[in-house]
Amino acid sequence: MLPRRRRAVAVALVAGAIGVSVRPALAQNAPIDNLNALFSGLKQCWRPPRLQAGDPGMQITVRVSFTRGGVILGKPRITFESPEAGRDDSLAYRVAVMEALQRCTPLPFTPSMGGGVAGRPFTLRFDDRRLIPKPTEKRAWLTTTTS
Repeated sequence: MLPRRRRAVAVALVAGAIGVSVRPALAQNAPIDNLNALFSGLKQCWRPPRLQAGDPGMQITVRVSFTRGGVILGKPRITFESPEAGRDDSLAYRVAVMEALQRCTPLPFTPSMGGGVAGRPFTLRFDDRRLIPKPTEKRAWLTTTTS
């Protein structure tokens, strides 16, 4: 298989597993009754992939909808990836996002929250840009003095 097809097949398998498997929510014990609780619950399920030292990480955005019962409706769709990310990083982040959604669902919505979010698309941004430390030394040509 070509690398591009292999990546597409891996993402499709992970996305398919989300729709098929029904597990109790890992991170939530209390019912979710507002959007802040929804986003913080999803954040608890996020596990960024391990990267090589010096890898700056990336941003990835997924669009997903939920049912009243907190199950993912349809298939999540990746809508943005950092353009500087390589193929391997891109695949690792796609898998990590799908695993996070799988770990968290079904979400324990209250009846009113379930009715409010059912079928509405959410755009979730996962930002894992790593901060590379700036050098602390000063160079002579960077410092200027005026009299």
